[in-house]
Amino acid sequence: MTASRRSAQHGRRRTRKPNPRRAARADRYALYQRSVQEPEYDVSLIQRVFRRRHGRSARLLREDFCGTAHMACTWVLAHRENRAFGIDLDPEPLAWGRQHNVAGLDPEQQSRIKLIQGDVRDIGFEPVDVTLAFNFSYFIFRERAELVDYFRRVKGGLRPEGLFFLDAYGGADAFRTGPETRKLDGFDYIWDQARVDPISHAVRNYIHFRFPDGSRIQRAFEYDWRLWTLPELRDCLLDAGFREVEFYWEGTDRKTGDGNGSFTLRRSAADDPAWVAYLAAVP
Repeated sequence: MTASRRSAQHGRRRTRKPNPRRAARADRYALYQRSVQEPEYDVSLIQRVFRRRHGRSARLLREDFCGTAHMACTWVLAHRENRAFGIDLDPEPLAWGRQHNVAGLDPEQQSRIKLIQGDVRDIGFEPVDVTLAFNFSYFIFRERAELVDYFRRVKGGLRPEGLFFLDAYGGADAFRTGPETRKLDGFDYIWDQARVDPISHAVRNYIHFRFPDGSRIQRAFEYDWRLWTLPELRDCLLDAGFREVEFYWEGTDRKTGDGNGSFTLRRSAADDPAWVAYLAAVP
């Protein structure tokens, strides 16, 4: 039945419903992947560091706190011999990742990735070349004993010639409350530090998304964790049995003063009000 006939049958003109606002139609996991993750760069950095340390490429990856497994899928795509495990306690992002990320791989590539729902401290597999804990996910361990225990379990799951990669953030701005907005293609990404406790370093952060039509996804993601410092992380990793910890620091764009996206091995760094760094721990 055509629209005109249907209107005549009901004896009145149909009013067109307004299009739903952008926020109502948006997918928060897709927005997160676009605004937070750069898995292609991460894979490149991991292989560069791994080859320098061990003289070969890494092939078997374990992604802890994998969420949608965007990184694990990118790893599998990067080389025909790459395999990956992804582990997360939350079934919702895992289900989204299977539908949107794993489903985009061909059958042979899918055979080289396995996603598991569970606690990263309890899941064991064959020893891996590389374990990742990115996007500051391990900050959920607030007590030092908990963090050292997790690091010790990671070390136990690595091959003798393996590496454990983490990322961290900090600087003076990391201890201030308030939002920070970054404009992206079609939406704004807002990192909102809502609470900071200077005694315990407990922080509460939100991610919001804002769209050109004025609609928002408020508190799309929420994080309650401890903001660990780099010396604390190094000491915890060494106490867990790692032999060495390397720090990879972002360079500075001379024109803008912002980070240039290139991370290099550093033993010290200049003061920076807001930084992100990678750590590589050697078992």
